[in-house]
Amino acid sequence: MPSAADDRTPFVELDRSAWAALGTAAEQPLTEEEIERVRGLGDELDLEEVEQVYLPLSRLLSLYVESAGALHRAQEAFLGGQPDSTLAQPPRTPFVIGLAGSVAVGKSTTARVLQQMLAHWPEHPRVALVTTDGFLLPNAELRRRGILHRKGFPESYDRKALLRFVMDIKSGKDEVAAPTYSHLVYDVVPDQPVVVRKPDIVVVEGLNVLQPARLGVDGRPGLAVSDFFDFSVYVDASSTDVRRWYTERFLKLRETAFRDPTSYFSRYADLSHDDAVVEAHRLWDTINGPNLKHNIAPTKGRANLVLRKASDHSVRWVRLRKL
Repeated sequence: MPSAADDRTPFVELDRSAWAALGTAAEQPLTEEEIERVRGLGDELDLEEVEQVYLPLSRLLSLYVESAGALHRAQEAFLGGQPDSTLAQPPRTPFVIGLAGSVAVGKSTTARVLQQMLAHWPEHPRVALVTTDGFLLPNAELRRRGILHRKGFPESYDRKALLRFVMDIKSGKDEVAAPTYSHLVYDVVPDQPVVVRKPDIVVVEGLNVLQPARLGVDGRPGLAVSDFFDFSVYVDASSTDVRRWYTERFLKLRETAFRDPTSYFSRYADLSHDDAVVEAHRLWDTINGPNLKHNIAPTKGRANLVLRKASDHSVRWVRLRKL
């Protein structure tokens, strides 16, 4: 018979009710109007979801931020006790949260909700949100390399620029800029950077933010973006559900954003319903599905916390890495 110790894992898994109970002592900071503003297309986000899922998560993250501050002060005191004054520690750097997950899983909504909720905690009111879309290579460069059809795959990003951005944040620079991406024109927008100034917390959201380091020409691994995260979250769901959500979102965009003549995807606006479904399935099965299977989903185990969604988009259980 196996002992109880044999059943131990490095994770704590909580169902929705147990997780929701952890947030009952905290006050809900968002109004229904604020929730409406952060909700993404197709996401079933309501006040109950925010209270039962994201309120406990924001409380946990706030505890991590406070603990990081305490550790910083302890390290500062330690270094300050050295005879060499050059060892004095600089001011505390921002707390960086990485947030990963598939296309259409709702990670962008999760990132916006967390940004708003964390900013309501008085200990860290300045919360910045940066998406990695801005670090995609421009379409012209993707075409030159012959990989426009692999947009969103790891090789389609300027990984050095993204790593440099996160390193600058964790170096404590007063001002750090990130490129801007337009989903309307499906390309990076030049000369319109997102500038991050002295934040308490930075949320970095993207498909591949938990990718491990690449091997250099000498066979040794380099640095990964996730090496500079203080906490990471992966938004998870079954691939069958995400494929359906992607298709539903495609159909909604066909009736809205795709009808803008300046949209990169305006050619889809006149598709019939059935043809639009076929095209959405083709895009998923040849691009987004393989990217999820081979590149995104394998990084789930690297996250500190996993939010697992059910078919109705609601989070049903949470897995947290033990300390």
